[in-house]
Amino acid sequence: MRLWIGTSGWQYRDWRGTVYPADVPLAHWLEAYAGRFPTVENNSAFYRLPARETFADWHARVPAGFVMAVKASRFLTHVKRLRDPAQPVARLLDRAAGLNGNLGPILLQLPPNLAADEDLLADCLREFPTGVRVAVEPRHPSWWSDGVRGVLERHGAALVWSDRRSRPVGPLWRTADWAYLRLHEGRAQPWPRYGRSALRSWVQRLAAGWGEGCDGFVYFNNDPGGAAVHDAEAMRALAIRSGQACRTCPLP
Repeated sequence: MRLWIGTSGWQYRDWRGTVYPADVPLAHWLEAYAGRFPTVENNSAFYRLPARETFADWHARVPAGFVMAVKASRFLTHVKRLRDPAQPVARLLDRAAGLNGNLGPILLQLPPNLAADEDLLADCLREFPTGVRVAVEPRHPSWWSDGVRGVLERHGAALVWSDRRSRPVGPLWRTADWAYLRLHEGRAQPWPRYGRSALRSWVQRLAAGWGEGCDGFVYFNNDPGGAAVHDAEAMRALAIRSGQACRTCPLP
């Protein structure tokens, strides 16, 4: 399995002087990040969908082979709540196309108070053309049903495997031929880091669920104090030793 391991975002003020040298300006943080990791999850797009020119600028600043996953705008997931998805999805894909070959999966993180609706989910996923990878992160327990699993499988969408406090959040379904894992908070010290045993367990779970040649995208969302960077590097080292990390992407 090829594991692409990175963090959820790259612009956190408390990373200055720890992740990024103090003399590296904010405007060059993406280049510095891309020299360290092969992928990033762009979660700023959730709050305000950037212009196509912004995505194109990011494309120009990262190396070939770098993968940028994009968290869908909250207008689609939290304001429209998946209703009438055609226009929001078309706008998202038109702008994200500025990434060209650097565009990775699209993440749909659903509101925690959005109860399951198989038809809404199917209608939304239908708007994404074949070839666009979509990962879905439900956060209401009503989504854990055979019907929802079937919708994801029919559309080739990955159920996001989520972790909080070093425990899975929700079922570990394989609904696509690729994987997407988000790690929100570990139990190690200093908070909110992950311990080596927890990271090793996730590498093993992913390897057991998908065969050789499949892609797995892993993003650490425990950003305070640079914990995400520390944990992403630790997990990547474990994955490389086990033969699971992607070796075709930039290495530190």
